[in-house]
Amino acid sequence: MGGGPKPEHLLVILPFNAPSKIFERIRRKYPYVKITFHPLLFTETPWKGRESIPPDIFQDATLLITLSALPPTPQDCPKLQLIHFISAGTNHVANSPIYTDTTIPLTTSSGIHGPQIAEWVLLTTLASSHYYALLESWQRKHSWGKDQRGFGLLRNVNDRVGQRLGVLGYGSIGRQVGRVAKAMGMDVIAYTANPRDTPESKNDHGFIVPGTGDPDGEVPSAWYSGTDKADLHHFLGQDIDHLLVSVPLTKQTTHLLGEEEMEILSKRNAFITNISRGQIIDQPALIAALRAFDDHVPSKDLHADGDFAIDPEADIKADSSIPGLRGAALDVTNPEPLPPDDPLWDAPNCIITPHISGQGSAYVDRCFQVFEVNLDRRERGEKLINMVDRSKGY
Repeated sequence: MGGGPKPEHLLVILPFNAPSKIFERIRRKYPYVKITFHPLLFTETPWKGRESIPPDIFQDATLLITLSALPPTPQDCPKLQLIHFISAGTNHVANSPIYTDTTIPLTTSSGIHGPQIAEWVLLTTLASSHYYALLESWQRKHSWGKDQRGFGLLRNVNDRVGQRLGVLGYGSIGRQVGRVAKAMGMDVIAYTANPRDTPESKNDHGFIVPGTGDPDGEVPSAWYSGTDKADLHHFLGQDIDHLLVSVPLTKQTTHLLGEEEMEILSKRNAFITNISRGQIIDQPALIAALRAFDDHVPSKDLHADGDFAIDPEADIKADSSIPGLRGAALDVTNPEPLPPDDPLWDAPNCIITPHISGQGSAYVDRCFQVFEVNLDRRERGEKLINMVDRSKGY
């Protein structure tokens, strides 16, 4: 009689070179797992490969690690028992027959992005509030920067202490951003779809990078929840200075933030950060809110000569008499790539980066760590972590 786990065939389809050291680790830990690697380079269109994957490559696979490449039909993967995505979400494959017509367990790499994305949030927020463009221009001009206009502007810098961060979607990324924000003296409030009114319900049950996040849900001073406009507006009305958008993209969250929501946030001239998906924000509404603030407080953007148009003595603290949003940092847009002539590029006080906030040297290894945790759980007959609930869309 043979003992131990049954042989497994792991198919890995990724848009980069084979992670050989990681494969060696898996072979040592799980000698019963055969690994097949297939590279798939991507076009500029998100999630779209430059070539088609031969359907027969999936025939013998029992395990699949992928970004977006899936079997064309359920018939092409008769042995497949688990699919692990190296992304935090699965909205990009929600129309695949594997997603809609099978019950194959799907897991994500949610939980690995918190450290690097929180640093990106911190980077872009402080670059905006501390007028880094001005400081960089002084260095570029070899100037010690003692002009009165620049120093007048810097006297208006508001630090984070006492400001309020609203986290719209308190998942693994929101928890790490919340942790960092609280360490800087901010008050943190959280919004989730479902109520978190017990200590157990506030726990993070997904993958956690050691030493990060908010495992027990202790960071927020207050929790809000709901799925309708009234609940959302109640949360947005809590004197939020900085809104972090970190909800998954679903039909319900598409254009979740539009004109009404911008108007509520404008009461504090809030700063918006989006690290989720571009479709969650109505971009024309965002542009209008940024322009409204800029029209009343002249642009803080640099002129060609390195100077600012703003009055150095102007008080640009949150003022209910001034409409609009003071700024935004967007790592995601709609569409992607953002066309060169899109008006979002020229929106005042808006930082745009090309969906790179989650990138880092530890990314791939952490993706596989989540997969390995689930291999261990699978062997022990335990519930997998980071499971996708198809009914919710995440």
